[in-house]
Amino acid sequence: MKITKYQCFTMGTGWRNLTYLLVDTDEGISGFGEAHIVGKTHTVREYLRDIKRHIIGHDVYNIEDLYNKITLLDFGAPGQVAMTGFSLIEMACWDCIGKKAGLPVYQLIGGAVRDKIPAYANGWYKVERTPEAFYQAAKKVVEKGYKGLKFDPFGNGNLELTRDEYARAMELIEAVSQAAGNTAQIMIEMHGRFSPHQAVEICRDIERLKPGFVEEPCRPLDVQALKYVIAHTIVPIAAGERLYHAVAFNEIFRERLLNIVQPDISQCGGLLEVKKIASTAEALSMTVAPHNVGGIIATTANVHLMATLRNGKILEHFNDFSDSFVKNAGSPYPEVVDGYFSLPQGAGWGVEVDVEFLKNHGVETEDGVIVDAGLNMYKSTNWNLRSKK
Repeated sequence: MKITKYQCFTMGTGWRNLTYLLVDTDEGISGFGEAHIVGKTHTVREYLRDIKRHIIGHDVYNIEDLYNKITLLDFGAPGQVAMTGFSLIEMACWDCIGKKAGLPVYQLIGGAVRDKIPAYANGWYKVERTPEAFYQAAKKVVEKGYKGLKFDPFGNGNLELTRDEYARAMELIEAVSQAAGNTAQIMIEMHGRFSPHQAVEICRDIERLKPGFVEEPCRPLDVQALKYVIAHTIVPIAAGERLYHAVAFNEIFRERLLNIVQPDISQCGGLLEVKKIASTAEALSMTVAPHNVGGIIATTANVHLMATLRNGKILEHFNDFSDSFVKNAGSPYPEVVDGYFSLPQGAGWGVEVDVEFLKNHGVETEDGVIVDAGLNMYKSTNWNLRSKK
């Protein structure tokens, strides 16, 4: 079953663009992939044009060979752009394979080990940075039944916080913890902000709250900083969304520098590459909580993946509290009910994408280049509002 045509559609929101890749095959079967990338949406789309020679005529079953083409044969070290492009194609291939087999993708990669997947909410704290506002926003997440909620209370912090900002962040964390009670776990997002000593100070001050994890405490490539942090706190440490292929996890795994790994299926080589990463993590007694800021396809693909993971912990979800209109890009959307995603039904991803909806919710361009809004989280203290302003 060979690819005969492919085309991209990009849907914009106030802070992230979601790119969908539709591939058509010589058997009349089509499949979708989806990815996001901060600041490089246009570049990824152009990259997919550059590698047309690898895509047209490629057999959708030969995913490992496609990886070789994009990495080994192109004689380069793949980075975020290449791996995001590959993820889009790879995910679309799995959709086609599942449709051809008449089976959901999870049944093709080992089968399900659970019939529902726990979810935690993100994007819910688009409010003023006060304890009362965070408390009230967190209560809405708990009332919706989520088992966890993640947030970054650190404003525009970078390396170190001032004492005033440190105190403010602690007040926000305390407020959310009170709202969560014993019903949901809190997860603290650090976005790679801190020097190791500052990350450790924060971790030690919040240990008593028993957070589910602290995410990306230090710069994503500074593994020695990560080593220092994990050695000086009992808070579980999670990271991995900015590591873009299995090889990038080598030192993390060799030195056991994480408790929870967080590869992103839409930037880390797609379903199969992340499955390999998760398998290595399992051998080292680490759990997996995939990074997911995606829409209908990326979220559904993550649910398929998590269904098969013996060491799957919990899956991130944005679209109940941030840009919920992206749910309308197709059907059925994988809704979170009482804190869980259900096992997907139907062949492939089991999703019908509304291409007209994607076309009607396009992105802003400037001089023919797609504009990426981003979050500006190291400069703006109000980035959490997730708006273009």
